[in-house]
Amino acid sequence: MILINLLPHREAARKKRRDVFNVSLGASALLGGLVAGSIFLWYQAAIASQQSNNLILETEIKKLEGQIKDIATLEGEIAALRARQQAVEDLQSDRNLPVHLLTELVNQLPDGVYINKMAQVDQSVTLNGVAQSNERVSELLRNLANNTPWFAKPELVEIVSGSVAVSAKEQKRVANFVIKVRLVRSSEAAKTAVTASSTPMATAAASASLDAKK
Repeated sequence: MILINLLPHREAARKKRRDVFNVSLGASALLGGLVAGSIFLWYQAAIASQQSNNLILETEIKKLEGQIKDIATLEGEIAALRARQQAVEDLQSDRNLPVHLLTELVNQLPDGVYINKMAQVDQSVTLNGVAQSNERVSELLRNLANNTPWFAKPELVEIVSGSVAVSAKEQKRVANFVIKVRLVRSSEAAKTAVTASSTPMATAAASASLDAKK
């Protein structure tokens, strides 16, 4: 006996495939949603963690900024204290500066040079004087520059020819001058003196070494 299936089997198969496809599509959509949700939650957690770290960093930065301000204030106070200490030390060491000024000035004056007026402002000393010639003034400048550690940077401000009365009938030509020179502090003068004293020793040692090599 021959059996004939008169049911629409092609439509049933097509429907079955469509149902399978819809189920697969739904499963894929669900899986994609789960993956996307997981990724979104992971990013949200990472962002929240980074924001928390940023908040901690901002708090620490504010603390460090406060500490830096405190350190800057302390450094300013330390600098002010050092300046005061240096000022006191300078005052103590400069107590004998007038004595050194007068003593060295007398020692460095060449013959034929006279000081009429002297003025001091801080470390700057202005000398007004009379010399027998311009050469005497040049000699005084050299002495102040090279022969003493108590004076530095002598500068000839003015030199003017003049005359003085030697007797009722005799006039002598002279040079009226103004010189500015810096008076060196005691600490600086001591360093200069040590350097000057060590230089001849170094020169002698070098000469002895050369002689030994010969």
